[in-house]
Amino acid sequence: MDSEELQKWRKAGKIAAQALQYGKTLIKPGASMREVCDKVDAKIIELGARPAWPTQIGCNDVAAHFTPDPDDDTVFKDELVCLDVGAHVDGYVGDNALTVDLSGKRGKFVDAAKHAMEAAAKLVKAGVSISEISHIIQETIVNHGLQPVRNLSGHTISRWVIHDKPSVPNVEAKNLGVLKEGQVIAIEPFVTDGKGMIYEQDQANLFALVQKKPVRSPYAREILQFVEKEYHTLPFTTRWLSAKFGIGKVNLALRDLLQNGSLHSYAPLIEEASGMVAVHENTLLVTKDGCEWLTKAD
Repeated sequence: MDSEELQKWRKAGKIAAQALQYGKTLIKPGASMREVCDKVDAKIIELGARPAWPTQIGCNDVAAHFTPDPDDDTVFKDELVCLDVGAHVDGYVGDNALTVDLSGKRGKFVDAAKHAMEAAAKLVKAGVSISEISHIIQETIVNHGLQPVRNLSGHTISRWVIHDKPSVPNVEAKNLGVLKEGQVIAIEPFVTDGKGMIYEQDQANLFALVQKKPVRSPYAREILQFVEKEYHTLPFTTRWLSAKFGIGKVNLALRDLLQNGSLHSYAPLIEEASGMVAVHENTLLVTKDGCEWLTKAD
């Protein structure tokens, strides 16, 4: 990559890291989940980037893809809280996540996810087998008395593409290829005391543009144009759109855009056996001598 691209990756990563740490300070019993998400999104903009997706919060058995609806007044209790924050600069994305234990009883989940991510990062270097990285992630989690979520993984990040190939599984697998110099990857261990598998809930409020298709509804056309201009192919949420267009108009438009295949929906991901889930994630730039932590907070 050229120097301008590298600076955008670095800026996005730094802002994502700062916003994640800021969000961590807001997660307290009695705090509004919706207000925390809105404040983190606003912080990203204040720092000079754009949210790469709506800030996501998963509590207890919710692994990912949950953000509050516009009228959601849920407050934090004694949960295990996964916070996933992303920032982008011109489509170059910094992706990171952490877990907060509000119960004071589930510290091993936080430690297992964090230690697995750190152990994997120590191996990252151009030419290293992805299978070797997946092995150390799984081994570290198991050594903490927990297990990885098998159908969630880390991933390559490209401009405007959050989950690109190759992926970086959290369980050992063969023939995954090797890391290449200049590649940007997210190491993302998910740990659980449940079955180690997630499923998609029915209701989704996270969406992304996949293909702009003709649609009859003027509401849908207006919102489709807005989505294309503001978010490109990155995820957005009902809460964001309703602040500008109103919830009734948004719901009608989203229904039509989903039906005609313009949008993809991301439903909340739930642990199959209702096990507790924790995550720790950072974005790394692969170098010939190791890696650069793009989302490492100062």
